[in-house]
Amino acid sequence: MTEFPEGGRAGRDDGLGSGWHSPVPPDHPAAALLSAEAVRTRCAVVTDFVASGESELFTWHPDRVHAIADYVAATIRRRYPTLQVPYHSRWRHFESGGPGQATINRWQILCERAGMSGPEHREERARIGIDLVIPSVLLDAGAGPDWRYRDAASDMMLTRSEGLGVASFDLFARGGFSAGQGDPLRSDADRLCRIDASTIASAFQVAQHNPLVGLEGRAGLLRRLGEVMQDTPAVFGSPARLGNLYDYLASHAREGRIEASFVLRTLLVALGPVWPGRLQIQGISLGDCWRHPAAPEGMVPFHKLTQWLTYSLLEPLEDAGLTVTG
Repeated sequence: MTEFPEGGRAGRDDGLGSGWHSPVPPDHPAAALLSAEAVRTRCAVVTDFVASGESELFTWHPDRVHAIADYVAATIRRRYPTLQVPYHSRWRHFESGGPGQATINRWQILCERAGMSGPEHREERARIGIDLVIPSVLLDAGAGPDWRYRDAASDMMLTRSEGLGVASFDLFARGGFSAGQGDPLRSDADRLCRIDASTIASAFQVAQHNPLVGLEGRAGLLRRLGEVMQDTPAVFGSPARLGNLYDYLASHAREGRIEASFVLRTLLVALGPVWPGRLQIQGISLGDCWRHPAAPEGMVPFHKLTQWLTYSLLEPLEDAGLTVTG
C-alpha cells in the first residue's frame, strides 16, 4: 500500500502528470509529520516534558489518572451498556433530534427517497456519503453563541455542531454542492469553486438576529476545496468530485481491507493545501501542526479535524464493504 503520493510539485502545472496538488514523497521532510504515528509520538514527547516539571504552563498529576479513567469508563457503560460505541464522527450530528430527543436517521431517509438503499447501490452510496461529509466537516468551525438552526425534520432549534451538521446536510440534500441539474447528491469542484457567503447565509438561516460567525471564511474554505480538488485528479477524478475519493481508497485496499492510517495520510496530503496560513516545509502545508520547544524539530502535529474527518469516512467505507483496520 502506497504510504505517500509521489510526483512533482503541482498536480496540473508541473508537467510530470503527478495528479496531486502537492505530492509528498516518503523522503520529503514533511512526510514525518503527516501521520497518526507522528501525532502519538510527538505528543508523548510533550507529555514527558510536562511530567518532568519543565513546563511553565502545565503540571502533570499521575495520581489522578485512575479517577479520570474510572469516570470515563462509567460514562461509557452508562450510555452504551453493550459497549457498542459508535464512531465519534460527523454522522452523529446528522442524527440530532435536539437535547433529550430521539435521534433521526436523516441519512437513511435520504437514501430511501433517492432509491439508493439496496446493496446494489452500496458503492455509489459510499461516494454520496463522502460527498456529504467532507464539506460538512469543513463547515463545522464554531458557530458563535447566538446562531440557531430550525430543523424541519424535528421542528427543533439546533445550535453549535448539531445545528451546523443538520444545516449542511439539508444544503447537500437540496443539491447545494452539485454542479449538475437532476443529480443533487454529489459535491463537484465546479460548484464548490462558486460557493459564496450568501449561499451559506441563506442555507444556514443567517439573519441580523441570527448571526453565524465566519461566513466569508466558510465560503472561502469550500472554494479552496474545489480548487484543490481540480488540482488533484489522482484522488478526485476529472471532472473532480469528492465522492471519487472512494474509488481511490478502494483501489488501494488489499482483499477488501484498508488501514485507517492510510485514509488519514491520504486526507492529510490531498487536503493539506486547503488550509490557509499554516506552517510549511519546502512548500508543503503541515495543517494542524504547531511549534513546541520540546518536540523533535520543534514541531508537534495534532491533525484534529482531519482525524475527525477520517472517522467520518469510515462509515461510508464500511457500508460499501471495505474493512477498515488499524
